[in-house]
Amino acid sequence: MADTDPRCANCNKTASDTPQLKLCAKCRVIHYCSRDCQTTHWKVHRKVCAKQAAAAGTHDATSPPKIIHNTDYQSPHSKNLETQIPKPFTRLDNNTWLHDRPEKDVYKLLVDAFRMRQEDNHALEGTVDKDSVYTGARDSTAGFRKFIQLASTRANLLPSWWSSEKQQECEKFGLGDDWSSLKRKVNKTATIQRYGNDTMPMQLRMFAEVVYKRGPGGSNGEAMRKSMMTMEKGGGRNGEQVISMMRLNLAR
Repeated sequence: MADTDPRCANCNKTASDTPQLKLCAKCRVIHYCSRDCQTTHWKVHRKVCAKQAAAAGTHDATSPPKIIHNTDYQSPHSKNLETQIPKPFTRLDNNTWLHDRPEKDVYKLLVDAFRMRQEDNHALEGTVDKDSVYTGARDSTAGFRKFIQLASTRANLLPSWWSSEKQQECEKFGLGDDWSSLKRKVNKTATIQRYGNDTMPMQLRMFAEVVYKRGPGGSNGEAMRKSMMTMEKGGGRNGEQVISMMRLNLAR
């Protein structure tokens, strides 16, 4: 095997030794074969993780310097957001996923949660909003407005500063030239590339499920959310089963 083949940074196992070889979620440079190996090696890797991430370009160089980086293993960094929140799946479960974020981050995530749900409805159910980009309309503002209005009826789901004026600002943002645009379709692959976080499509889908009180195609993400919460808490037998479940979900 070539020397350039990836190896676990802790135990030196290769991909042929274990099918579970994964990249560090933050720097996406070094590999680990298990959560135990990553935990053991963290005392060494933490000294260079941020530098390796910057050198590899996994942090968005155009983002403002005020970006807050969460150092929890369970909360991988997401690009193109000003603030990182810890334990996102726990926050999804208690309806505070959008809390403690800057306004622009909230606008982006609301728009993208709606766009992901539109795509899922189209792909899984064959249904589309009449006045949307899926029917040839210039944008999907009409459906997004209904999505926001419905979200506002869910207790504590939107930030405390949310108001009708903020909704108008959010709609205006969605009609701008940002990647998170109501004028364009989106899919899972593009979302992962944009945010640099394999779990972001899942997070967006779970938020939309709270809004609509059902998942796309009638699915229910509660079991997956609870499993991800267990992983965030550091519980479970070894974490690998949860990761495997996540990969199955992300394959959609």
